Amino acid sequence: MTLCAVEVMRRDNILTFAVLCVFHAWTLGVDSKMVHLRQPGLNSPKPLDMVPYSVDDMYNGCTEQMYNKVRKEYLPNENRNVGIFNKSWKQAEGCATNVKNRFQKDKSKYNSKDKLTHDHIKAICAYTGGQTKMYPEFNEAVRINRLKYTTSFQFHSLHFLLTDAIRLLKLNQQTCHTTYRRTNMEFGGEVNQLIRFGFFASSSFLKNLTHFGEKSCFEIKTCFGADLMSYPVMGDKEKEVLIPPFEMFKITKKENGQKVFNCETLYKLESVGLQSNLNCKAV
Repeated sequence: MTLCAVEVMRRDNILTFAVLCVFHAWTLGVDSKMVHLRQPGLNSPKPLDMVPYSVDDMYNGCTEQMYNKVRKEYLPNENRNVGIFNKSWKQAEGCATNVKNRFQKDKSKYNSKDKLTHDHIKAICAYTGGQTKMYPEFNEAVRINRLKYTTSFQFHSLHFLLTDAIRLLKLNQQTCHTTYRRTNMEFGGEVNQLIRFGFFASSSFLKNLTHFGEKSCFEIKTCFGADLMSYPVMGDKEKEVLIPPFEMFKITKKENGQKVFNCETLYKLESVGLQSNLNCKAV
């Protein structure tokens, strides 16, 4: 017999029963969260790790098959759902259509050798923002939905098109890039630890984009992230380099970054390869 049932029989008081039941349920909820070792407390640093539940498909060996499936199945289906992807995808059309104008405005050369299709460019536009900010919801889904990838994952089209856009751009960007990422979150990680971002991580060639955060910052040597040039909504204003979920890094240094970056903590990361647990699982 539960605590709530005993209290009803003893006092015959409905109000007391209700209060005790609500309190009992609330404390159970708190206890459940407290024993979940991977859930940080409210004031605890978010751990830097390998993000084991990431949707980290890199489509190695199945690019053509996946692109066909995106065009014929995933994209039509995801566009039929009235949600944030549908809205963002529609809003991205103008950005994708006017891409050459952005390159001209930025005084940079539009490179036809990049081989990005209209859909690739549209995916970059949708991700980098318009009227509907999709990237927080999208990146959270990418970070945690490994177990839903072959069933109810809702962003197959955008995930593939961004991954493939990075691949195509890297064909003409043979060198590694040193970039910077700022956040307003506190992270916990140690030197020599291997980590992944586990989502599509935006970074920049610029050090001074302080509006993105001054809590934890990253200096990143990425060998698989791609310079987006003037493809994003804002052109090359933020000098964005997009890092895929499956790139692995080693923490080579952790220091106070106030002197150079105006950041509480600076992590220096160096690319050490790739890890994909879901390669070609959605084809």
